[in-house]
Amino acid sequence: MLRLTKKADYGLMALKYLAEQNSGSAHSAKDIAEAYHIPPQLLAKILQTLAKGGLLVSHAGTNGGYSLARPARDISAFEVIRTIDGPLFITSCITIHGACDLTSTCTIKEPLRKVNDSIKDLLSGIYIADLVETGDAERGNTNAVGGGLVSIAL
Repeated sequence: MLRLTKKADYGLMALKYLAEQNSGSAHSAKDIAEAYHIPPQLLAKILQTLAKGGLLVSHAGTNGGYSLARPARDISAFEVIRTIDGPLFITSCITIHGACDLTSTCTIKEPLRKVNDSIKDLLSGIYIADLVETGDAERGNTNAVGGGLVSIAL
């Protein structure tokens, strides 16, 4: 089974939280951590990583915190995961370098590359705005891709 790391999961939750705030103001790591019962120090590091990656804007000062750098409809789950965890590879042979000791005899590299590309495409098509709960989702009229972004079982 392919699973998101805790850091990626927390990052997606934090961006979802920020997208749900109608005020557009900055929110502290502490506020987000309390809302989802996430360890505050870990979340602070994740938010810093997301800010360095250009997905969040960090606001200093008394009323400081974090806000989305772009509209939620323009930030994909894939961008968040890649910013936190780096490139997404389901197996060690599907890497930037693309070579291993078995390259000449391997018969599964190409099928695994297709799976990897499919996962990337799926996550690239899910946006933070898709994760935000609306009145329609609460009534069961949701169009979430793959039934929502909880886990991907292969």
